[in-house]
Amino acid sequence: MISTETLYLKIPLGQEAHTIARQFAVKQTTPQKGKKIYLNTLAVYAVNSYLKWLQIDTALEKGDSWHPLKQALFDVGDLVIPNIGKLECRPVQPGETAIYLPAEVMQNRIGYVAVQFSERLNEAQLLGFIRTVTISSVCEQIPLTNLKPLNFLFDCIPEAIVQLASTSQTRVNLGQWLENLFENSWMALEQIFGSIDEKKFALRSVSSLSKVSVVRAKIIDLGLRVGNEPLTLLVAIAPLPEQKVEVLVQLHPMGGKTYLPSNLRLYLQTELGEIIQEVGSRSNDNFIQLKRFRGDSGEAFNIQVSDSIFTIKETFVI
Repeated sequence: MISTETLYLKIPLGQEAHTIARQFAVKQTTPQKGKKIYLNTLAVYAVNSYLKWLQIDTALEKGDSWHPLKQALFDVGDLVIPNIGKLECRPVQPGETAIYLPAEVMQNRIGYVAVQFSERLNEAQLLGFIRTVTISSVCEQIPLTNLKPLNFLFDCIPEAIVQLASTSQTRVNLGQWLENLFENSWMALEQIFGSIDEKKFALRSVSSLSKVSVVRAKIIDLGLRVGNEPLTLLVAIAPLPEQKVEVLVQLHPMGGKTYLPSNLRLYLQTELGEIIQEVGSRSNDNFIQLKRFRGDSGEAFNIQVSDSIFTIKETFVI
């Protein structure tokens, strides 16, 4: 049962999401059908963004929800997860207390995710998940109170895929960040938090020697299979003379949470895994950060986040 303590993950819906939804909607024969497809598209886009952040492969354009003819014929919001199946993404408008399941989505689905929109449609909240096996064939509505936490979705995904998603397999190139080239999973702060508050993020002075800085953030989830809260790993860099770069690394809570869990560890390591710095979270920490450090062009290092069960590691090269 969903309670007031449940974490609702927020997904920003920017210009790209609305452009796609608008392109699909204008092709429909009635405004009512256009609105339905618009919302279905935004729901699929939001869930797809979440899975991409966790580095879980999707096949967005292979779903019926992205097929012009099938959009017109059916009320669908399916997202294909290769080699696993279709995940149905059902929109929930403000004030609604259930997700509606039309007949065409009652079969060939691994489960259903409820996606609730803000009044301005500028963000969506992923409310929870329910597996298909728990749904009666005659059921048309699922009360939101029957949803499981979103992490139950990963019980439907093989362990090997979840473990692969928990650890980055490629280096993050910080040198390219200075050229405004970013990996898809590393986003601007506005995309995750809605706005930048330099005081909140303590970013007013990333470097004492440079006024130029680049800040990106990535959503991580240590508890894909145990229900932990997603977190945000923030990395800020500033160029220095002689091809050096200064780096600031922080870990923040998400979903409107004020404090981090108290059992987290944040590490700076050499590329071979030797610990250079570490810091732990306490029960009243809004965020934790490593001491600012510097590196030379071409130098690599690891940032690792751990709790008592799971570990996620990212490798960076300057």
